[in-house]
Amino acid sequence: MGIIVWLIVGAIAGWLAGLIVKGAGLGLLGNIIVGIVGAVVAGWLLPRLGIVIGGGVIAEIVNAAIGGIIVLVILSLIRRA
Repeated sequence: MGIIVWLIVGAIAGWLAGLIVKGAGLGLLGNIIVGIVGAVVAGWLLPRLGIVIGGGVIAEIVNAAIGGIIVLVILSLIRRA
């Protein structure tokens, strides 16, 4: 059951990140991957910056979306280079 929740949170977070970072959407599967990678990035980076959003599924989606935005910005910078 945990993997299904990860995929759903990743899909939602990747979709949100794709909406916020215009032109960087990668399709459904790409957005899921970006959301999951973004969750890992945000889980590592945000506590080191002193940012704690709280608990629950909504907080996980927000954290993963923030990480997804970071990942999409980095990917778009790499693509331009």
